[in-house]
Amino acid sequence: MPPETLPVGRVVATELKPSTPHQFHFWTARETAIGIGAIVRVQENERVVFGVVTDGFAYSDLMTPMHAVIGADGDPVAAGAEPTARAEIRLFTAAVLRQIPEEPLQPVPLGAVWLASDSDVVQALRMDGFTTGDRPTGIPVGLYAAGGFDCPVYLDCDFLLGPEAAHLNITGVSGLATKTSAVEFLLGSIFQTFPSHKGTVAALCFNVKGPDLCFLDQPGTLGEEDLRQYARLGLQPEAFANVRYYAPLKPDGVNLNTLRTHEALSANTEPLVWGLREVLDYAEVVLNRDDIDAKADAFIDFLAERVVGREYQDEMLRRKPFLVQSFADLEEFFRAIFDFMELLGKGGEVWKTHHVATIRKVRNRLSNISTRSKGLVTDDGIASDLPWGRFEDRSVHVIDVAGLDPLAQDLVFARVVSKLREHLERRDLGVDHVVVFVDELNKYAPADGPDTYVRKMLIDLSERGRYLGLVLFSAQQFRSQVQRRVVGNAGTAIYGRMDSDELATPGYGTQSPATKIKLATLPKGELMLRHPHFTQPIFVKFPRPAVLNSREGIERFPPAGELSFEDAVVRQMRRLDRRVSSEAVRELIDGRREEDVRRALSATRRERPTDAYAFFTACLGRRVNAEVVAARRGIPALKRADDSYGG
Repeated sequence: MPPETLPVGRVVATELKPSTPHQFHFWTARETAIGIGAIVRVQENERVVFGVVTDGFAYSDLMTPMHAVIGADGDPVAAGAEPTARAEIRLFTAAVLRQIPEEPLQPVPLGAVWLASDSDVVQALRMDGFTTGDRPTGIPVGLYAAGGFDCPVYLDCDFLLGPEAAHLNITGVSGLATKTSAVEFLLGSIFQTFPSHKGTVAALCFNVKGPDLCFLDQPGTLGEEDLRQYARLGLQPEAFANVRYYAPLKPDGVNLNTLRTHEALSANTEPLVWGLREVLDYAEVVLNRDDIDAKADAFIDFLAERVVGREYQDEMLRRKPFLVQSFADLEEFFRAIFDFMELLGKGGEVWKTHHVATIRKVRNRLSNISTRSKGLVTDDGIASDLPWGRFEDRSVHVIDVAGLDPLAQDLVFARVVSKLREHLERRDLGVDHVVVFVDELNKYAPADGPDTYVRKMLIDLSERGRYLGLVLFSAQQFRSQVQRRVVGNAGTAIYGRMDSDELATPGYGTQSPATKIKLATLPKGELMLRHPHFTQPIFVKFPRPAVLNSREGIERFPPAGELSFEDAVVRQMRRLDRRVSSEAVRELIDGRREEDVRRALSATRRERPTDAYAFFTACLGRRVNAEVVAARRGIPALKRADDSYGG
């Protein structure tokens, strides 16, 4: 029978366990479909109350007659004729989700209890307010399942991506792939169902460990149950159609520092390389704050505003203007200052109000950046960056920072998120909303430790990003160890299987013991969900994302070995223009200096000309053949027979 045909029990109230406006208790027979997380409906006269089961108890006693079943009115009916038997009664506790009418707010009536139907679930979770009407804003997130049936559950886009609220945080133990899979599925759901009246949306993901997000453009294999769940949610099981990958180079300057190096994946995988201009704007991130004081900050500001990227004239240093565009140019500028100070002798301790010790300190810190972050930061100043101002609707941009050291990762986070914010403020990014996904939030925004630039940036994003359309999707293993302002500003929270130690922290004190037990034993693909419209957490199931997971992706697309300098240049040129032959590139770079080839390749990547080979050739310049000088024959010594001193 359908779940609404017969009641499963009746509300009971005692002095010790009374019925209140926010909680009630009900009994059922021993055989029941009710379990922790089930949604039920209580109805008496004109009042309807929806609740979610949070705890359960069982009682037994000697009674005659026995084995109770449920009648049409929700009362027990005797079955069997044994004179004496042991009865078992199931008692459940439920938290109130919604009362209709909502006023006056009263204790839950002592009425019959039904297992919720599809329409009941929609009303209980207040989804009727944002999934109907002329401008629905529902985003499918999973399926509520109980009693042999399931019902789609939706999130309100206004409370997920703004402006009413925003941000999503996911918590769960490591190793089950639940956090990554949930984000991949939800991003796919957003891209397919994002309301047209809310504009355009894109995603930017930081891949911080291994190959987690390296195969979003490759379709995965789904089972029949997964396909059924996609159909029930009204979604198409498709991989992301528009994905671009960015990864820094290795120290050799030509091989990409990523596990996504298979030849079949190279078409949409690009280098991420920054020069002096890109780094100097975020010097605070990469410099040691214990060494950099207000005086050093003032000198760095002077460099950024007066020197770097423009002609700087100082007759005392040299007559020719300085044009500082790279770290090499900056070193030349510092050298000119120090030479001038040496000429002044003892009186040369201050230049342009900046003490020589401060200048030396800044020079030492800045000159090391290109070495410490080699591959991400280049000496020649030619950058290869994200397509700022040209983000496309429903596009995904993945930045692979898994192979970078923590300093370089901080630089990437700070600069990319800051640039997103700048462009969204000016409304010239190309899209109206951007979802930024960051995993391992315990590392980047810890509850304890120094107040780093990246942590301050994440706090600012979580508190003010929703007004701009900048939304943070974050994940971590231990929510209790993340900065409270970051997770506290997440309008939606998802919990996968939890560690028992984590569940023992004060943040989970409001959960019932039974709910904690269920969280500690959740199977893969099942989550507990909090959302502003839901007054209580709800358990949902979601299908596997329709993309290759990291393990399958590595098996199908094993990373290529590190190429030689020549082969790496050939591959990058072939990616820029498939018409270019490998032999032509090899012949062109044969005998050239590696730094000249790197510089020409960087310029070609940045400009993306129609004829990449011709542009690359022009950047390299005309080959200068070395002149071979023939050895000159020496003049033989004169021998004289009459030389008395000869041998």
